[in-house]
Amino acid sequence: MVLELKVPHGDDLAALRPLLPVFLSYVLSFVYVGIYWNNHHHLLHAVRQVNGPTMWANLHLLFWLSLIPFVTGWMGQNHFHRIPVICYGLVLLMAGVAYSILTRILLRHHGKDSVLHKAIGSDFKGNLSLVAYLVAMPLAFVHPWISMGIYFAVAALWFIPDRRIESHLKE
Repeated sequence: MVLELKVPHGDDLAALRPLLPVFLSYVLSFVYVGIYWNNHHHLLHAVRQVNGPTMWANLHLLFWLSLIPFVTGWMGQNHFHRIPVICYGLVLLMAGVAYSILTRILLRHHGKDSVLHKAIGSDFKGNLSLVAYLVAMPLAFVHPWISMGIYFAVAALWFIPDRRIESHLKE
């Protein structure tokens, strides 16, 4: 994920101030991409094989993740205005939905007795994240920073790696 962080023309810390929204949006998105990367690794490590629907679901997830740099840049360049913040949330929501679809396809393919099924359980955190995005988007009409707070909270919820799959693989 590469965003244009332009070098400021000043030589003091005040010259960095206009770049702060772009940098903050970049950091948040970098964390999200890292969370997906780690969880995707664990998810696929827990399966025996993939099939055609798995490949299409994986491509669907990749599509939404590929939009993160665009909405990140748009949101940062526009200093977290309402519409870019809503679109950012929409991309997060759709990436979460795509990840859920991928997970469900893998669960169906591997059955109820699989390590993956035992590890995933009810996927409370995943479902809570989707609800949080759905709540956050309209709240941007009240104030975009409420939405941003929710996006940061969801990232914080997932920042500590999900150990469910890892612990079941050790058994």
